[in-house]
Amino acid sequence: MPIKNRFAELLPEITAWRRDFHENPELLYDVHRTAGVVADKLREFGCDEVVTGIGKTGVVGVIRGRQTGSGKVVGLRADMDALPITEITGAEYASKTPGLMHACGHDGHTAMLLGAAKYLAETRNFDGTVVLVFQPAEEGGAGGLAMVEDGLMDRWGIQEVYGMHNSPGLPVGEFAIKPGALLASADEIEITVMGKGGHAAMPHKAVDTTLVASHIVVALQSVVSRNADPLHSIVVSVCTFQTDSPAHNVIPQTVVMKGTVRTLDPSLRDLAEARIPAIAASIAEAFGARATVDYKRGYPVTMNTPENTAFAAAIAEEVTGKPTNDVTPQMPAEDFAYMLEARPGAYMLIGNGDSAFCHHPAYDFADEAIPYGCSWFATLVERRMPLSA
Repeated sequence: MPIKNRFAELLPEITAWRRDFHENPELLYDVHRTAGVVADKLREFGCDEVVTGIGKTGVVGVIRGRQTGSGKVVGLRADMDALPITEITGAEYASKTPGLMHACGHDGHTAMLLGAAKYLAETRNFDGTVVLVFQPAEEGGAGGLAMVEDGLMDRWGIQEVYGMHNSPGLPVGEFAIKPGALLASADEIEITVMGKGGHAAMPHKAVDTTLVASHIVVALQSVVSRNADPLHSIVVSVCTFQTDSPAHNVIPQTVVMKGTVRTLDPSLRDLAEARIPAIAASIAEAFGARATVDYKRGYPVTMNTPENTAFAAAIAEEVTGKPTNDVTPQMPAEDFAYMLEARPGAYMLIGNGDSAFCHHPAYDFADEAIPYGCSWFATLVERRMPLSA
């Protein structure tokens, strides 16, 4: 079947919600207005339960089907937060908050799940319970983990969970997914090199931390090229390099480097966490310096469960009438991964057309994708928990 007619009827209303969210972006956990609008609409739709403050500022809505004898409980998740980027779209609904914008489409994700919620509350053509999860702080704040730790899965008995993200470059009206690792883990490293400062004209009387740090940067690539299996992906990037002196003629006493480690293989996180401090310390020692490493684990690998992935792909094909695209794993990270660690499920990509890429100041969510996303959410619920005869 194509997209549901109800969502074609609701498109102007859902688009207005989306553009309102776009005009009023909020960061991380400070999504009080957005969460308030979401909670009010869920109550207006007639959800059986609406709870706020889960994972600090998350919102949960519960809709029970016409029948509940199956005992099935499916979770659907959307993220609500924006980014600290200055918008350059020129849209009439552009951000009203200087320095903040919805540059990753979370406004669209939230609007689509709200649209699905309105339809599901109206029809209730399923046997079971759907739990609608509106999450704060995806953009670096681990809001997904906060909601899980706040009892999301156990409190509502969620058995499987699904999420969706827009994908610039994928045509509107198409979906893409793959089983297993879809998005990378993302860890942070901070390496501090301590030596002996001195005059640039007399390097023999100093321990040159800039030289030491430069050798460390190069050597860290051995984790990628010589420690990791060549068939498995890992990226080690040093992105900042800061000395304690801005002068042209001073050898600095200290250099601090910051970077990221990304991989699609959880075992490679363990390898990187062990090898990076060892490499940094040994190189520093060889030059008569010292190096310490602060390794902070961030979002885990977004790992789609094969059975749930096949089901999610079949629903996308039912909605669009087209085969679901295969997608290669990608190195951005996503904190829906925490929910997939807690329960089986799948993360779907929905086409955003020929738009600027996510996190770009000219990015905008494609409103014409809304009926497809709403239909995917709603059809997934109806097919996963069909009414008995």
